This record gives sequence, C-alpha cells and structure tokens, in this order.
Amino acid sequence: MKRSGKLYLIPVTLGESNPFDVLPETVKRTIEFIDYYIVENEKTARRFIKGVLPEKVQSSLHLSTLNKHTDVSNHNKMIQPCMEGKNVGLMSEAGCPGVADPGAAIVKIAHEKGIQVVPLVGPSSILLAMMGSGMNGQSFAFNGYLPIDKGEKKAAIKNFEQLSFSKNQSQLFIETPYRNNKLLEDVLQTLQPSTMLCIACDLTLPTEYIKTLRVADWKKTKVDLHNRPAIFIIHKSF
Repeated sequence: MKRSGKLYLIPVTLGESNPFDVLPETVKRTIEFIDYYIVENEKTARRFIKGVLPEKVQSSLHLSTLNKHTDVSNHNKMIQPCMEGKNVGLMSEAGCPGVADPGAAIVKIAHEKGIQVVPLVGPSSILLAMMGSGMNGQSFAFNGYLPIDKGEKKAAIKNFEQLSFSKNQSQLFIETPYRNNKLLEDVLQTLQPSTMLCIACDLTLPTEYIKTLRVADWKKTKVDLHNRPAIFIIHKSF
C-alpha cells in the first residue's frame, strides 16, 4: 500500500516584512521539497514562496485556492495529492493556517483520512496580542468577528465584558480592517470606564502598535486603525 504524504501547515508573515525576521529556517526547508499547496490567494502565495526561496521554480508549483467562496465539494480534491504520496503545504493569507482561517476544514479532512498533520512554528496575531496585552494569558477566548448590525454588535461587546468579569477571562475579537475605527467607537461607547482594553495592530511590522488602557483613558487617546489589521482584547477585573 502506498504511503500517504503529509499535510504541512506553513505559517506566513502578517504583512509586508522580511519573512526571516519572523519565520524559522524550518519553513524555508519545508518549501524546498513541497510542490503542492492549498492557499487563500494564489498571487500572494507565489510571492511569499518566491520571497522565502527565490530559486524555487514557480512552474513546478500546483496551487489550489481555498477561501470563503470555495465549494466544500472541492476540499477532498485539494488534499488528494496526500493520498497519492505527495506532501502538501497549507498556507493562510496571513499568520498561521487553521487558526481563524478556512484551512481548518482541510486539517479536519486530513485527520479523517489518517494523513499526518505537521504544524510549523510561525507568527499568530492572536497569541502575539495576548503576549503583549498584559491580560490573562491563563484564560482567554478568541471570538472572531462581531455582528455587523449595530445593536447586535453592542450586545456582543456587553456580553464579552460580562463573560470576562464572571470568568476572569480575557476576550479577543477582530473586525474587517476598514471598519476598525467604527468598532473602536462602538467599544468605547459600550464598555464600562474601568474595563481594560488592549489594541494590538500591525503586529511584527515596522508600524506595530500595542497599547492597553482603561476605557476611560482610551477616550482621551487618538489612534487611527483604518485598514490596519488589529486585535481587540477586553478584560473586566473583579
């Protein structure tokens, strides 16, 4: 019986930065021997591979696109090379694949088919934000995107504040970058003045910004988050 290939979870940079500032040599060595990839965006994936390994022959690459528009029926086809003994690399558009990322669906199939999953070390904006926040790294929850409807969004923010208080648990969430300033406005209008808020954006980039203040102090602080990938963390202490 032919031995199946492995599914390598390959982290990428969080923005336009030197990949070797944030990625270990293991990533380069892995890209050297993998020609089959599952990626969110083919153009940016090719640019990343070229940046890590310029000598890699681009015509040798076989890329499948996995994003929110991809039909579920195509998932099995994407991982088929593994069943044929070939190694496959899974890459997110930014950061670690499978975390707040559609690649989790492929990892699930790999486990179902008995394919070995190999996660590689790389930057996670969620963990980097928690590390830099000074909040509860022993207990925290990532909640993804908030509802778009303003009323539902404010209710969600209030709920996270209550959860944080009752469980002593830091609550993380994100927004589409062009809506960040509006979200910050809603957060400051909704939370209690004593609640702690951390904003971490452009992580690992030259424009990196991480600050934790009480909501009352954030109301006196000016920051422009427009189109800057950001993580928001709140914590309501006892």
